[in-house]
Amino acid sequence: MTRAFICGVLGVSLTAEERAFLREALPWGVILFKRNIGDPGEVRALTDSIREATGDARTPILVDQEGGRVQRLAAPHWRKYPCAATFEKLASSTGSAERLAWLGARVMAHDLREVGINVDCLPVLDAPQEGSHGVIGDRAYSRDPDIVARIGRAAAEGLLAGGVLPVMKHIPGHGRARADSHFELPVVDAPREELERVDFPPFAANADLPMAMTAHVVYEALDPERPATLSRTVIEGTIRGALGFEGLLMTDDLSMRALKGAFRTRAESAIAAGCDVVLHCNGDLAEARPVAEGAPELAGRAFERAEAALSRLLQAPDAFNAVDGARELDAALAMTA
Repeated sequence: MTRAFICGVLGVSLTAEERAFLREALPWGVILFKRNIGDPGEVRALTDSIREATGDARTPILVDQEGGRVQRLAAPHWRKYPCAATFEKLASSTGSAERLAWLGARVMAHDLREVGINVDCLPVLDAPQEGSHGVIGDRAYSRDPDIVARIGRAAAEGLLAGGVLPVMKHIPGHGRARADSHFELPVVDAPREELERVDFPPFAANADLPMAMTAHVVYEALDPERPATLSRTVIEGTIRGALGFEGLLMTDDLSMRALKGAFRTRAESAIAAGCDVVLHCNGDLAEARPVAEGAPELAGRAFERAEAALSRLLQAPDAFNAVDGARELDAALAMTA
């Protein structure tokens, strides 16, 4: 009985307590961070042991591998990837930003698949605006929503071609938030018309992607009382309704300080609002256990969405020479430099 949550673990290998937790709680997925990343052999051993503990070879293993300042698999064992904002700049000197974003994501997917990771929390489809907090910043492809939509689509397709599921974030848009939701709850006071003009279009244009992550942001024009993660009004009316997203909807990390209250309550509230799967990242089992208790069995429409997402994973990635791909990407980056 898989439960509708994703959890983290603490180190480069599982403890006996973590093995028991994964075996008993049966999370839908596990997310990795820098604290979990050793050398490639160690990462592969960790992903194998996670799937052994859950008893499911299909258990999704996620990571935030964006490039730039958000890159969990990094030097010395992995290449340094450019931040999202680089691709718009590359277009002016090397041609297609979309081609290079696809290429970067395709090479990235090769890295991830080799160590057993099959879900990447990318692309970031937020469009930063004047005065917004730097937590998004150069993680975004552009301030222009049309450019964000196009380059983000290319990155998502690069991951899919390499057998890795993309997760678009942070729906319905974190770009104009003036606070970092890791530490406090952002409140966006822009009118709905402005949200529809700038924030929503990249997500609407990519609504057919298999997965999305919510924003812990209050949009006063949509629901002045609750952040999107906990708002049935936002999820049903905007994410599922106006934006047309029918894929698997996961929360951002429930341990972020934007949210308050007991962890079980946070999980229950997110599920009640319409999220399919809840996410808890820090690996603290004292927090993860009540999250698991608040997450129901993955069933009904949520189960169907999860299965539909997993069905997008290729048994074998398309034919691709990762060495040649990396050379092409490096050549483009060198021209811009």
